[in-house]
Amino acid sequence: MLAEGVWVGLDREFFTVGVVTGPHGLRGDLRVFSRTDFPERRFVQGARLWIAPPAGESEQTLEPVVVSAARVHNRVYIVSFVGFDSIEKVERLKGKLLRVPREDLPSLPEGEYYIRDLIGCSVYVDDGSRFGVLTDVLTPGANDVYVVTRQGAPDVLLPAIPDCVLKVDVANKRIDVHLMPGLLD
Repeated sequence: MLAEGVWVGLDREFFTVGVVTGPHGLRGDLRVFSRTDFPERRFVQGARLWIAPPAGESEQTLEPVVVSAARVHNRVYIVSFVGFDSIEKVERLKGKLLRVPREDLPSLPEGEYYIRDLIGCSVYVDDGSRFGVLTDVLTPGANDVYVVTRQGAPDVLLPAIPDCVLKVDVANKRIDVHLMPGLLD
């Protein structure tokens, strides 16, 4: 499951892959906190990214940039962009988001899904009745956990394991599950 946040702009869907935390040095380098499971694709020389405003800002423009260099330093990426060669040019980027369009997302192996595509799926139980809507995916460790919101009842936490999650159809926004004993207790 991948936690790349989504943003829609310019008639395209964009996903957040990093957050600029501030300048690093005086030569235009930036500290970037990665928000992608694929940093080796995003923060390498030649990678194309789009700079976007932080969530909540009304600005609707994206600024395309190309990575000229990147490296890991203390669990943060140090990234520089072509044409951004001084601290004066990058100071304004603090707090901005780095995004990529949906078409630049890598294809996932069979049985893996982007969290964004799972949110909002209707959840159905063995007998075909609608159980609720998937509203969140928790990633605590061994396996993901689906948070299913039900009308007039408490949320249910379903382990994303083959014994419980029988079928995922993101195209039709449907997930079929088996309620194992004890899940509703």
